[in-house]
Amino acid sequence: MTLVYIALLKKIKTINVVVLIKMKFIDVLFNKATIPLPGILRQLSIGDGYEAVGKEFFHYFISLGELKPEEKVLDVGCGCGRMAVPLTTYLHEPGYYRGFDITRKNVDWCKKNITRKYPHFLFEHANIFNKEYNARGTMKSKKYMFPYADNTFDFIFLTSVFTHMLPEDMEHYFSEISRTLRSGGRCFITFFLLNEESRALMNEKPQVLDFRFGEGVYQSVNQTVPEKAISFDESYIRQLYSRNDIRIQDPVRYGSWCGRTTFLSAQDIIIGVKKEL
Repeated sequence: MTLVYIALLKKIKTINVVVLIKMKFIDVLFNKATIPLPGILRQLSIGDGYEAVGKEFFHYFISLGELKPEEKVLDVGCGCGRMAVPLTTYLHEPGYYRGFDITRKNVDWCKKNITRKYPHFLFEHANIFNKEYNARGTMKSKKYMFPYADNTFDFIFLTSVFTHMLPEDMEHYFSEISRTLRSGGRCFITFFLLNEESRALMNEKPQVLDFRFGEGVYQSVNQTVPEKAISFDESYIRQLYSRNDIRIQDPVRYGSWCGRTTFLSAQDIIIGVKKEL
């Protein structure tokens, strides 16, 4: 859970929590997952955000991404399991979950608290360099090969991952998503998308995220550490999907991050389907 995402969640949680309370089916499944809250989240007093975001996206995975209980799932940037926890009560054999993250303490927590109880949930540590989240990493994102075979997964998701990656690194991840996603499989990815509407809204009123640094296809909130939060031109993102044989399933669900009054979540959500070979 990034602090940027928490700030955005606070802006919209009244609307989303009301909706989520009505989702009795989702609540029942989530509450069956008797997994203790990660200590680091208790220390930061953001436990409510951890559960709320998990519930929110669990709903989106099923209702928008059409995730089925028997499918094989990859969580790129799994963090400390906020998406994995609700899935433990949903996925069953022959389905399974795989996740990897660049922060070792997150992965260690997931192995101890999730894998021990749910052995079909496995986690990997990828010691990848990121100026914001893993400055001691020894591998480069643009060289990292996902540790999974071709055409393995039915559903791959990245929540608030490409919002912290530079273009060259993201482009490589896109190729890995395409490689490991089966034909007809879906990917669910969140972004900060720069388009005519989002730029106009940011110009009208200052926002939590002030994208003013960078050039070309991206902008960041921080010149020294751009990975703090990164936005991309929507046209560029659409090109990446096409280049990697993934069809965007319109409509894009635009988020509240830039000041929208009508939105689904904090970040923009794109669902893609890998083209049939």
